[in-house]
Amino acid sequence: MSKVVFITGATAGFGAACARRFAREGWSLVLTGRRADRLEALKAELSALVPVHGAVMDVRDAAQVQAVVDALPPDFAAVHTLVNNAGLALGLDPAQSASLSDWQTMIDTNITGMTICTRILLPRLIATAATPDGAGATVVNLGSIAGTYPYPGGNVYGATKAFVHQFSLNLRTDLHGTGVRVTCIEPGHSESEFSLVRFKGDADRAKALYAGTEPLRPDDIAETVFWAVSLPPHVNINRLEVMPVCQSSGPLRLHRAE
Repeated sequence: MSKVVFITGATAGFGAACARRFAREGWSLVLTGRRADRLEALKAELSALVPVHGAVMDVRDAAQVQAVVDALPPDFAAVHTLVNNAGLALGLDPAQSASLSDWQTMIDTNITGMTICTRILLPRLIATAATPDGAGATVVNLGSIAGTYPYPGGNVYGATKAFVHQFSLNLRTDLHGTGVRVTCIEPGHSESEFSLVRFKGDADRAKALYAGTEPLRPDDIAETVFWAVSLPPHVNINRLEVMPVCQSSGPLRLHRAE
């Protein structure tokens, strides 16, 4: 029986790319997301390669997540890897004029949703890790360099990703001795639907963000995720920061009084 990967936010961007990458290696897929049409399209695409189970799910709804996990068919029940990919950024306004609603949505999705999925799936991951063919069961959390390097307008988004980083480290300590690994992948400048969502459908503004640069692509991050998961079971990548060559950290700013 093939290994099972459970991917949240699988309908676009990093999540869809991860689904395709794991499918190429013969993994069985549990794909979740909020957009049923996209989920069905991806399921139809990848079912020709591997077994695929799709479920419409909002990670912010604990009862819904629990129901999806409880209803996993037998061939998908022994989850080997959880990829906590669902997340978003909204707006780029300074804190003093940012939308409270946007802040709450980012907190609910990037923090609450990730912790809900992790807590509900952990018993299955621990059980899988204890089986002879389940060595190296893994939780992969998608963070961001925004959790380390602040930038104007990053406020709550960056704070949620700092939470992802610290939660991943603390999770490792709680899972000590279980055989379950925890990895936090922290991408930098990346081109996907991320910016289109951030700017609420303003395609011109999203496109301008990438003008003249060669950003990371979803396939780059999917390759990184798969690499971390496919390492020997005694190897844990705690945190992996990934930037495109065109990006680097900047200097601290000084405000000078006139």
